[in-house]
Amino acid sequence: MSRIDYSSLTKEQLVDILKRRDVQARYGLSWERLNVDADRALNRDFVGLELDESLSCGPSPWENLIIEGDNFDALRHLATTHAGQFHAIYIDVPYNTGNKDFVYNDNFFDARNRYRHSTWLEFIYQRLVLARSLLRDSGSIVVSIDDNEVFNLGLLMNQVFGEKCFVANCIWQKRYSRENRSAIGDAHEYLLVYSLDPDGFKNRRGRLALGDKQKSVYKDTGHVRGKWRAVSLSAQGFRPNQMYEIVSPQTGKVFVPPEGGCWKVIRSRFDELTEKGLIYFGKDGNAMPSRMQFLEDIDGMTPWTWWPHEEVGHTDEARKEIQDIFGTQTAFDTPKPTRLMERVLQICAPEKDALVLDFFAGSGTTAHALLRMNKGDGGHRRFVMVSSREATDENPDKNLCRDVCAVRIRKAIEGYRSEKTGPVAALGGSFAYVKTVTVPMHRLEEGLSDSMVWTFALQACGHPLSPVQAGLSSSVKGNHLAAYCANTKPATLTALRTLLEGHQGPTVVLSWAPQVVQAFLSGLSSVVSYVGVPQDLQRAFRQGNAQVHEPTLVEDEARAVPETVEVTDDTAVDEVDELGVADDDGEPA
Repeated sequence: MSRIDYSSLTKEQLVDILKRRDVQARYGLSWERLNVDADRALNRDFVGLELDESLSCGPSPWENLIIEGDNFDALRHLATTHAGQFHAIYIDVPYNTGNKDFVYNDNFFDARNRYRHSTWLEFIYQRLVLARSLLRDSGSIVVSIDDNEVFNLGLLMNQVFGEKCFVANCIWQKRYSRENRSAIGDAHEYLLVYSLDPDGFKNRRGRLALGDKQKSVYKDTGHVRGKWRAVSLSAQGFRPNQMYEIVSPQTGKVFVPPEGGCWKVIRSRFDELTEKGLIYFGKDGNAMPSRMQFLEDIDGMTPWTWWPHEEVGHTDEARKEIQDIFGTQTAFDTPKPTRLMERVLQICAPEKDALVLDFFAGSGTTAHALLRMNKGDGGHRRFVMVSSREATDENPDKNLCRDVCAVRIRKAIEGYRSEKTGPVAALGGSFAYVKTVTVPMHRLEEGLSDSMVWTFALQACGHPLSPVQAGLSSSVKGNHLAAYCANTKPATLTALRTLLEGHQGPTVVLSWAPQVVQAFLSGLSSVVSYVGVPQDLQRAFRQGNAQVHEPTLVEDEARAVPETVEVTDDTAVDEVDELGVADDDGEPA
């Protein structure tokens, strides 16, 4: 709370505060927003999605989505239909190296441009603001980046999401051999992780499976419960209720916490462990007490920020995957290894019904990893991949989304033949392929197609996508019915009435003439919501002009007040070791 009682101030005093506020410098990131060339992708038009059945994969209805178009348009559409729904967002943004990796206004951005960093920041900012609205409270966004823009990106993420939303900066070892061209070899990239609710994210984030190295520390001594290891009971720090003597039942030797430390658990918890036979004093009963941790009790390791190539792959592995799928490494220049994306999803989308977004989809690695995870654990995770064509004035016919992203995902779903290893098994799944279409708000009546209206209706209602039908289109998910009357012909209205008479549950009906439809359906007992096209779609559509809330001085003062953290008697100093796989320092074994 503010320490200033504004209600007691005079007008002159309030004006004086405002004047000082206007000239006061604020900590944070600033860039030359007014000097950069305007991003031609920015607009306030309605964004519809036009289904292309010929490029879709598998039978309808489709749960997964590939969107071809500028991601600014796709994000504005999703901000209306999917706000607050995504468990995880991953993006591999342009690194702004100047080596033809950043397409801006249909051209590769010139590294010699004096506004190189400001242009990149404005480009990313406009999209992050929209992405923020798509996350669930405990969801997370992970952004890949390298040294070129990592410091700018970190400050930008702090500005859009807030410093308190920072979770981790993970280091990916992208090389397995030495890089000798630089003064200090470049061997890693970064993955910045943010969540709107870091505590909520911690509660739902996934653990990592134990590998052979981690399992090797568990020994088989013939115990009825199988392999186990000894975990130290000592912890750094001081807690009065965790300072007590422990006596070895075998030898009577007395143990106290080591200097500068305490026991990890309070006395009552220690006594519980003793009664269960889980305290170990060594073979001869004279060793410092430790806790017996059994391999069968471990549900995984707490992830940490160091991701070596042995665990998550490297750039050469990623290029070989492209070669394996497309027969050439030139199909996509900067892929990420599938194992890296699996690590991201294991942590950020452990739920088997998680919804995942990648709006710089590139070659489709994120979707490939998600399909592989579903195959492995029987999950039903869903993806939304967004990719532009990446056409430039030099290469106007290029279509990265259609010819690379969709092709790879289709092959992963249906299976393919590798030149090196032979047949690769199908992972299963399907997707709808849609294209963004912008329509000026004042031209919606003639610019909206039936397919765009129906796709919008299905997404807004949380239904899987299906093709629009002539006259009447309908979809049922659970007890919810969505219907679209493309006209008000007697046959169409009669079919709608028959459909509603046989349905029990809430219904949404879209129509260009809702009053006519409502009159025709009068007398029905169904709970029906009527949506007028285009006027209600226009009102519902978010224009994409969201702005990041700038904190006021009052909020800054409130933040300056330290938070009180209460430590209860049964609080362990090192909860990580009590709950997961950790050694004395809380590090994964």
